[in-house]
Amino acid sequence: MVAVSAADENIRTSELVRIQASVNHLPVFADYDINRMKEVSQTVFSLFEQEDGLDALFGLIRDNLPERLFETAYALACDVAAADGTITENENRMLEEIRYELSLDRLHAAAIERGARARHQT
Repeated sequence: MVAVSAADENIRTSELVRIQASVNHLPVFADYDINRMKEVSQTVFSLFEQEDGLDALFGLIRDNLPERLFETAYALACDVAAADGTITENENRMLEEIRYELSLDRLHAAAIERGARARHQT
C-alpha cells in the first residue's frame, strides 16, 4: 500500500487515511503491530531511492507474504491508488508491476481493479 501511494512521489492524505483505515479495521491485519507502520514506510522510501530497490521490495513482499494473500495485497494497493479519485500513470505502473510480481491472473486483477474503482467513485 505504501509503495503505491509513494509511486507518484506525492503521498496524499486520502491515501494515508485509506492505509490507516485498512490496517485498523481489516481482519488480515488483526495481528499486525501498528507501531511497525513507520518502519515499513521508511523501508519502502529507502528502497525507492536505490537502483534495484523495486526488485528488493518485491523480494521482501514475496518472502514475507503468504501466497494466499497476494490478491488481498493487490486489492489493498488498488484501494490506495483509487483513494484520491485519480490513478496516476506512476501508480498505474506500480499496480502493473505488483500484478506481474505476484503472478496475478489478469481477469482476477481486472475484477479487483473494478471493485476499487466502484468503491471510490464520486
